[in-house]
Amino acid sequence: MKHAFIFPGQGAQFTGMGKHFYDANEDSKALFEEANDILGFRISDTMFTGTDNDLKKTNITQPAIFIHSVAAFKSSNTAKPDMVAGHSLGEFSALVASGALSFANGLQLVAIRASAMQKACEANPSAMAAIINLDDETVEEICRHIMNETGEIVVPANYNCPGQLVISGSLAGIELACSRMKEAGAKRALVLPVGGAFHSPLMMPAKEDLAAAINNIAFNTPICPVYQNVVAAPVTAISQIKENLIAQLTGPVKWTQCMQAMIADGATHFMECGPGKVLQGLVVKNSKEMMVDGIG
Repeated sequence: MKHAFIFPGQGAQFTGMGKHFYDANEDSKALFEEANDILGFRISDTMFTGTDNDLKKTNITQPAIFIHSVAAFKSSNTAKPDMVAGHSLGEFSALVASGALSFANGLQLVAIRASAMQKACEANPSAMAAIINLDDETVEEICRHIMNETGEIVVPANYNCPGQLVISGSLAGIELACSRMKEAGAKRALVLPVGGAFHSPLMMPAKEDLAAAINNIAFNTPICPVYQNVVAAPVTAISQIKENLIAQLTGPVKWTQCMQAMIADGATHFMECGPGKVLQGLVVKNSKEMMVDGIG
């Protein structure tokens, strides 16, 4: 049996997240207190008692989900991972689980990433939308046509599972794309409640900040392959891990392809570590035969 550990991204947060891990034992409590020290404020208090609006702020959401996910992974009594992957932000949690990053270094990078993305969102008002029940090729073609015709940015951002692709871009680009996706037969084209156009060229300013930070942080050779979002393939070389992590900010999350590659490479048991159960559902949509579980 091959154990694949997977880690969620932004959007899985909820009030009270991580509290049961904090209360479970001294090791988990120490992890949260270390996070508070690294960040310079008590993010644990916001996680445990903050409002939905508090937790939706990118500079809170991303570190909070990362901390929760690592705490969940460390609480697992399951065998060591044979492979790992994380959805967008979750890739940082996956790198910690694989030993490629320490918790402290991972949290520092997540905090820098979140702050840089927040600034990019404020500088360029933008959006994302979920396109349901339309094939990937049609979504890609519509995005290309809109960019060629109007110059507005709109690109595929998250390949979540067959029939579910999230697009990202300027406000005008997303509005036009949603209209055309529906005309092409999409069951739904739903604008998402997110701060901006993640995984698009509009994140270029954030990419520059993140690249500088990644190139100044120590990485280790992982104990197992990391299936990274932008290549949807197993990676173990530190230089390539860094390149892919930087590219991910403006490139698409190829989650469907990651799941298919992990299954093709022998994954038999998927364990989602972190808040929510979204990734477990996406695994099943990719392969109904897979054994899925979660710690969150």
